[in-house]
Amino acid sequence: MQPSEQLKIVIVGHVDHGKSTLVGRLFHDTGSLPDGKLDKIKASCEKRGMPFEWAFLMDGLQAERDQNITIDTAQIWFRTPKRQYVIIDAPGHKEFLKNMVTGAANAQAALLLIDANEGVQEQSRRHGFLLSLLGVKQVAVVVNKMDLQGYRQDVFQKIETEYRAFLTQLGVVPQLFIPIAAYHGENIAKPSKQMPWYSGPTVLAALDQFEVAQPEKNLPLRFAIQDVYRFDARRILAGRIESGTLKVGDTILFSPRNKISHVKSIESWPGKGADSASAGESIGITLAEQIFVARGQVGSHEADAPIEADVFNAKLFWLGRQNLEIGRKVKLKLTSTEVECHIQSIEKIIDASTLAEVDIKTRQHIARNDVAEVTIRTKTPIAFDRYDRIVPTGRFVIVDNRQVCGGGVIPKGEYPDRRDVLSGVKSQNISWAKGNIDRAARERRNRHKGAIIWLTGLSGAGKSTIAAELERELFTMGLHTYILDGDNVRHGLSANLGFSPEDRTENIRRVGEMAKLMMDAGVMVITAFISPYRDDRRLARSLVEKNDFIEVYVNAPVAVCEQRDPKGLYKKARAGKIENFTGISAPYEAPEKPELTIHTDQQSVAECVAQIIDHLKIRHIAEDYSI
Repeated sequence: MQPSEQLKIVIVGHVDHGKSTLVGRLFHDTGSLPDGKLDKIKASCEKRGMPFEWAFLMDGLQAERDQNITIDTAQIWFRTPKRQYVIIDAPGHKEFLKNMVTGAANAQAALLLIDANEGVQEQSRRHGFLLSLLGVKQVAVVVNKMDLQGYRQDVFQKIETEYRAFLTQLGVVPQLFIPIAAYHGENIAKPSKQMPWYSGPTVLAALDQFEVAQPEKNLPLRFAIQDVYRFDARRILAGRIESGTLKVGDTILFSPRNKISHVKSIESWPGKGADSASAGESIGITLAEQIFVARGQVGSHEADAPIEADVFNAKLFWLGRQNLEIGRKVKLKLTSTEVECHIQSIEKIIDASTLAEVDIKTRQHIARNDVAEVTIRTKTPIAFDRYDRIVPTGRFVIVDNRQVCGGGVIPKGEYPDRRDVLSGVKSQNISWAKGNIDRAARERRNRHKGAIIWLTGLSGAGKSTIAAELERELFTMGLHTYILDGDNVRHGLSANLGFSPEDRTENIRRVGEMAKLMMDAGVMVITAFISPYRDDRRLARSLVEKNDFIEVYVNAPVAVCEQRDPKGLYKKARAGKIENFTGISAPYEAPEKPELTIHTDQQSVAECVAQIIDHLKIRHIAEDYSI
């Protein structure tokens, strides 16, 4: 009877340390080679006048044999009496490190090779770091080519001592260190007679000691939508179940956008459909209620939905040739989700080879082969989970110029789930209390409409100055006005908030709600806030009717703002005394389609105010009642 249990193993190591040779031996020594395969490879080598290498069993491409470098991630299968194995043979050459990451991200355990002749290399340390970053906790270190060192115990022990100490710093506890000579089959399937001083398990025995992870079908449901197809009158949502189980009749919540429907049918290929489907299956479903669902959304059960947010922490590795700077736009891919994003802040940068921490006060970018702890902001909210909870929805890759240049995981932590805020969901136990005097009556008494004039721009752009002069002019015209200024609000309404991305978002949410209430009272509200994120301004705009919100972009180059520096904040930010300072260490997302743009580096305060009032008059929001 064939074993039903399956375990995925990744094999990683420096170039030429013998990964493919080890895999070839494992395949051969377990009797898993197709009949005649070994003889065919040997005959081919003889014909070409080159010595036989076990690696040729795995290297299927002619280009790989010529370069003697494994350039892609290959998966092979073999069985022991205990279980079936899927071994991911991952490249070790620095240029192909990203392929190794792709392989390791799907593995439950790892064999990490070190050449006894070369010892612990830079890439060996980097591979260990990336395995820890990707959460591969089951690791056995295989010291290969012991034959080139005369099978000496002291050589093996020196490598074990050095590398074990390194892995311990990463929180990775290697289960075994195994001395082998893969080419000769020493300690692969049978104990080596050449190394009687070693009494531990062989490589095959070590594999059987690894544990299989909990089946993903027992985890919460995550159904990643790949595409929507239309057949006849049916709309079929096609995708892959990353975790959990889906059944006909289930109520499904699609995140983001928070649309709910019921599963009418499950379609599968080939076949006539099924009543249920589980993790790892690619299926299609139809819904009882035809709601709008698009690629990139994630289906879940409502009671155990993913986090929905546009800002989160991440442990990131970077392989791109171009540095990754704060604010530079790149693409994030998580399951089927693809969204523009940028690094909002860098908390820590680590050299993966030495584990030395880089001084982020002197370097505010992530260089090639760096590992960093960062805060990422996406252009629109996405659905995700912590990596320790659900792996497929807790890891991502970064694409820059159409190339996979990095990736990472979303670690443990508390993330502000903006699901309710973004969808406008309120408690069913509260309702809006309407008075006997409505907004229209107040506007008739005031003889003008209420509105929100939202000034946004960098610190030092002139928002507060213009807001004060605008209020004076409008008041002189006989209009009821009031300014909500950033500093004033932080003295009271938002006194308990800091300047983290989450606190900034909450600050703007509160201001938006306050401005809405004042506008409802018939007041013309002027707000003066940096409000650096488009999504936060979009949320404030969504609280009121379209014509009630006038976004004014107070535009001034950062160099001009820094030269003005009325509060000395830029100077402090440059000295590292202020973290997350917009324009220096935190990004500013300029409005894409503001109602009005004023250029304070080119126009006087009076000219800017006149431009705003002219715009208000054109929209019949402001009339002069002082005459």
